Formats: sequence, C-alpha cells, structure tokens
Amino acid sequence: MVNSQEFIEGAIAEIKREVGNHRAIVALSGGVDSSVCAALAYQALGANLYPVYVDTGLMRKGETENIKRTFRHMPLTIIDAKARFINALGGVADPEEKRKITGETFIRIFEEVARRNQVEYLVQGTIYPDIIESEGQIKSHHNVGGLPSEIAFNGVVEPLKYLYKDEVREIARALKLPPELSERMPFPGPGLAVRIIGEVTEEKLHVIREANAIVEQEVLRYKPWQTFAALLEKGTGVKGDVRLHGWIIAVRAVQSRDGMTADVLEMSYDALRRIASRITSEIPDVARVVYDITPKPPATIEFE
Repeated sequence: MVNSQEFIEGAIAEIKREVGNHRAIVALSGGVDSSVCAALAYQALGANLYPVYVDTGLMRKGETENIKRTFRHMPLTIIDAKARFINALGGVADPEEKRKITGETFIRIFEEVARRNQVEYLVQGTIYPDIIESEGQIKSHHNVGGLPSEIAFNGVVEPLKYLYKDEVREIARALKLPPELSERMPFPGPGLAVRIIGEVTEEKLHVIREANAIVEQEVLRYKPWQTFAALLEKGTGVKGDVRLHGWIIAVRAVQSRDGMTADVLEMSYDALRRIASRITSEIPDVARVVYDITPKPPATIEFE
C-alpha cells in the first residue's frame, strides 16, 4: 500500500515541476480520481489552476447540481456541452467508437477553454487500471486510449497514473476529502453512453438515468464497490393487460478491491424483486429487469 503522506508531497512537487509558472486546467468530474487530482493540483498551483467540469448530458441524475455544491470552494467553470456530445454520438453503436468520440470531444472542449484563458497544461485523474485496460485492448478509457493522437497542450500531467482505485481512496482520506467523495462509486468517463447498448439517444438516456438512480438508491445499503443499471434492448412485456414492447434493464452490483477483478454482490430475492418493481412501475417504457451475475473476468464491470 502507498504511503499517503509521501505520495501527496511527491505528487504536489511533480505537478509544480511539470507545470512550472504556467496555468493548467484540471478535468473535474466529481469522482474520487478527479477529486483527488484537483485537490493535489490546487495545493500545487493555487490561482494558476483552472478547474473545469463538462456537463456532457451523459451524467447521473442530479450530477451537475451535486458538482456545484461539492466544489463551491473552487473557482469552477461549468461547460454545458450536452448537445455537442449527443450529436457527436448520434448513430454510433460500437462501444470503442463511443469511447473514442467521447475522449476526443472532451479534449477539444478543454483545448477551446485553454485557448480562451491562456492555459498550457492539462491535469487529469488517470489511474493505473485505465492504462492497463487501454493498453491491453480490453477497452479504451476516454482519458487514455480515447484521446486523439494530437492535442494542443504543452503537456498532460497525470499524478495518479500508477495508483489503483483503493490507493486513490487512501489518498483522498489523507487529504481529508469528505466521504461522499473519498468513498464514491466509480463512474465511467464516457458516462451513461457506455451503459446503453447500441446508439445513444435522448430517450435511452432518460430511461437509463432514471433506472440508474433507482438502482443506486436501493443497492447502496448493501455497500457495493459499484452498482448501476444498463439499458440493453427491447423485449415484450404486459402492463395493464396491454402488450408493451419496452426496454430491458440490466442491474449490475459487484464487490472489488481495485476494479481489476470483481465478484457479484449477493442480494436477497426480496431486494431484487423490489428493484424490478420500482424500475418497471416508475419508468413506463421498461418492460423487464434482469440481474447480471457474471464476475470479472470473464465480463468487465461496465457493459461497454
């Protein structure tokens, strides 16, 4: 396990050394990785740090409001890019293509912000599993394999790139970040786009955002490492004695240490029935709910 205090001191020194007297954007998403990265960069750079949160339209329910509240102590810039991301993803079904489109759209937005504010460096919360999975061709993480080959920054600073998720949480606690950040579940950089099998549409985003919120509310009491809903395809159901060709929602809940492997969270049948009942009753266009019992490997934690 990493020595937290030594790591913090070394990371702050590294950021200062790489950025120098220049300005840097830190890509802030509200997850533990980017929050730790922002905290370290803020200590290293102070007023030369430009924190940016991009509202992609692919985030969890209420996420932007939560970001504003959580990071009100920082001079945070919020970019509304919902239409831009959804348009860029239009008609795209391939998971790798979705990840690469998301990565490129992020970086182009950061470049535009950098040009307007004379910023020369990008600081981001890449961690070691992102690199392993991207280089191993398991999936391209938006901040590694999803990045375009040419970017308009003097450098990209990644102070967490040799840490696993559990180590990042240790650093978060040492930095005295609130538990709602240090213990927060992972959320993919491409957001809900990779929890939708196939093309991303406004309709699918609405359904999966609501389903994901229900799953989190119901499953968090069992203390999972990660839990979420994924939208699969359509199937036949019956509501009010009327045939419904509605969406199929898969529920995923796992335990893990670092995200490299994962076991399925065992829940009672009553809990699963309650989740299915809430999703199908509160989201009219959902016909059925299934529970994914596949560990990692052979499955990945996310569906795409």
